[in-house]
Amino acid sequence: MAVQPLTEWSSGLFSCCDDCSSCCYGFWCCPCLACTVSGAVGENRCLPICDICSPAITASCGLPLCVPPAALAIRVGIRHRYGIKGSLCKDIAVSCFCMWCSWCQMQRELKYRKETLTVINVQTTVVNMQPQPVMMMPANPMPAGVMMAPY
Repeated sequence: MAVQPLTEWSSGLFSCCDDCSSCCYGFWCCPCLACTVSGAVGENRCLPICDICSPAITASCGLPLCVPPAALAIRVGIRHRYGIKGSLCKDIAVSCFCMWCSWCQMQRELKYRKETLTVINVQTTVVNMQPQPVMMMPANPMPAGVMMAPY
């Protein structure tokens, strides 16, 4: 099996002009955009709420949290699913310092991947590996009209 080469994101982190609808949606209702992206990748739509609530909860326990867990996890998941170049270190930096731009970029990527589907035509050949049935005939067949007694 050949390894597919890694690709770039379909749009840059700050490429809001590429798809104004996603960025406007993200600007006016950032949590709504995050929940939409989360649902689109097959995760629970409420997962991004952890990013909103987790800093307050962990800070109240004395543990500062600066990495939004849902944004980071979904970004890494999208990158791995579509074979996009990058690293965990870059994903952490983007999720920490440009979280809403990251959500917009992920939304644009999902739209791009949905529009550019790759169709693969696979031909299958069926090979029958079982031998053909063989009818067994007795060596000395009974003459016509002769019946054998049951045991």
